[in-house]
Amino acid sequence: MVFEQTQEQIPANLALPAPTAWPFVTAFGLTLLAAGLVTQPVISLVGLVLALRGAVGWFREVLPVEHHEFVRVRPLEQRARPITPAPHAVAQLKPGVAGHRVRIPAEIHPYSSGLKGGIIGGVAMALVACTYGVITYGSIWYPINLLAAVALPSLADADLVQLTAFHSAAFVVGVMTHGVISLLVGLLFAVLLPMLPSRRTAFWSSLVSPLLWSALIWATLRLINPALNARIDWIWFIASQVAFGLTTGYVVHHSKMVETMQTWPLAARAGIEAPGVMPERGSER
Repeated sequence: MVFEQTQEQIPANLALPAPTAWPFVTAFGLTLLAAGLVTQPVISLVGLVLALRGAVGWFREVLPVEHHEFVRVRPLEQRARPITPAPHAVAQLKPGVAGHRVRIPAEIHPYSSGLKGGIIGGVAMALVACTYGVITYGSIWYPINLLAAVALPSLADADLVQLTAFHSAAFVVGVMTHGVISLLVGLLFAVLLPMLPSRRTAFWSSLVSPLLWSALIWATLRLINPALNARIDWIWFIASQVAFGLTTGYVVHHSKMVETMQTWPLAARAGIEAPGVMPERGSER
């Protein structure tokens, strides 16, 4: 049984939780607290004060008594019309009919191609970086030590003589950092390239993506590590990133793609052994 509300039964106002800005203050304080770890301690101090003040203000909005705000209720004639249901028949799935739940992409590059592309792209980027070190400073160790300076504070303020010399710790840290990042970015290429519609788009994405993350690094490194930012030659840095993107994109894009399960019938995706359910796949075998 459905009861219709009359104008007399509708309250004039409704009590709703009062809006508050304290959650935003708390979130902003936590952001500053984390940002100060890589910039200046005073930023963390300001973030801690804001986070504590925001948390206290937030709790006082609900404890000991929750704050409410009264909102005027519109009359029935001013409200939106109720939704009228319109039932329709639903097509039933048929066993053995492929394509009923196709998702893009239907074929993907194997993850191994991303790892392979990351390794080859990392080598190409290292060659460009080492070429820069030899041409500019006469040493292949300069870009390696500069990369290791991100994790080794002793090299962040080192002079040119130290940066052009061989350091075993810097070599290990630089190679490990460069290798891990190259493998992870190579996996991203393997995942994202199948979603692009054509080879031309894949080429331009391999060219534009390094430019985008180079711009991001350029905009943030001056805040994170100003000393390291002053030593980087950005033209050679961008050239090395473009070499990585084009090489990795080429290797991944020319790898053999594998079919996903999105185009398989439901019985095949569920692993059900039912002869005659998949005539298409059975005929291919």
